[in-house]
Amino acid sequence: MRGKKQKEPAGMNPGEIFAALELLEQERGIPKQAMLEKVLKAIASAYKKDHRDVEEENILVEADEEHRQLRMFIRKTVVDEEDYVDPFNEMPLEEAKAISARYEVGDMVNVPVDKMEFGRIAAGNGKQVIIQGLREAEREKVYGEFNSKEKEILTGVVTRIDPRNGAASLRIGTGAESTEALLLAGEQVPGEPLEEGMHIKVYVVNVRLSARGPQVLISRTHPDLVRRLFELEVPEIFDGSVEVKSIAREAGSRTKMAVWSREENVDPIGACVGPRGQRVAAIVDELRGEKIDIIKWSEDPAEFIAAALAPADVVEVRMAEEGVKACRCVVPDDQLSLAIGKEGQNARLAARLTGYKIDIKPQSYQGEDEDPFGPAAPAEEEALSAPESPEALEE
Repeated sequence: MRGKKQKEPAGMNPGEIFAALELLEQERGIPKQAMLEKVLKAIASAYKKDHRDVEEENILVEADEEHRQLRMFIRKTVVDEEDYVDPFNEMPLEEAKAISARYEVGDMVNVPVDKMEFGRIAAGNGKQVIIQGLREAEREKVYGEFNSKEKEILTGVVTRIDPRNGAASLRIGTGAESTEALLLAGEQVPGEPLEEGMHIKVYVVNVRLSARGPQVLISRTHPDLVRRLFELEVPEIFDGSVEVKSIAREAGSRTKMAVWSREENVDPIGACVGPRGQRVAAIVDELRGEKIDIIKWSEDPAEFIAAALAPADVVEVRMAEEGVKACRCVVPDDQLSLAIGKEGQNARLAARLTGYKIDIKPQSYQGEDEDPFGPAAPAEEEALSAPESPEALEE
């Protein structure tokens, strides 16, 4: 009766392992030698797991790249018969002499591991390491793709909204180079509805490589989202002839943006607004109706601060002593609430835009001359008690 043919171990044989490593190097740029070292280490670790009594340093896995072969040996120390106690890591002298007369006590003998057992271990673990290497390569490729787009705008498709915390999962990118990104509730515009399948533009805040793959941190509330949208919409900003100096934003409500032109014949505000307001209107639409104030930046802090408080008129800006970034702005009595804004928003955004603490007073205010800021509260605090004018409510 003819014996049954032994079944080949499932996985990859040594020749296939070498071929796969060469392919990874050619197509993915993964160094063959580095991956081969991982394969050999994985095979040794797997054998150790199945043979706990064998010392790890005695497990030797060799690669014959020329003949595309892998071999495993257990290194055993030659000992006298009376000292022989560990059959897993030792070999008695008489047994060693039977292999080769040259062996003496203290020598190391490389004992080949059974081919079938080694084939099973090599096939399974070699394949596992290669698959893992391929996954890592894909992760690193995706990471490299999105890392280069950090601080940029990408379009994502909403794939899922978590009903527990409101976080939205987005698929950004296309094909094999796409990845999932999480838009946390805190990075979403308040009141902005999101639905599965919706395409939205997001700002890439940061890209990190974690054990689970690339993590792309995105935002819809970041001030630089507005900056990038204007770069895409306004050629003068893209080519550098108009510069965005600073942005202050309360997402979903209002943004103030200071711009400046390097060229005298280019109107920075007009360039941003565009013909018949088309450019700024496109950005307002993308931001779901968020109001945008475009202000001309000035080297003169007083002039810049006065412009930042628009739409209110400023009668006078009195700067604090040198080294203190604070000022008092005097406005017409009937524009006090307009300057402060609803719930202090206009004054708050102006302060963030300019970097100055702004105290707003009406023309009728009679303060102490020796104290240019007097006992009055800052604009943000005063806004809580100031009456709203019709103009402020409209704004």
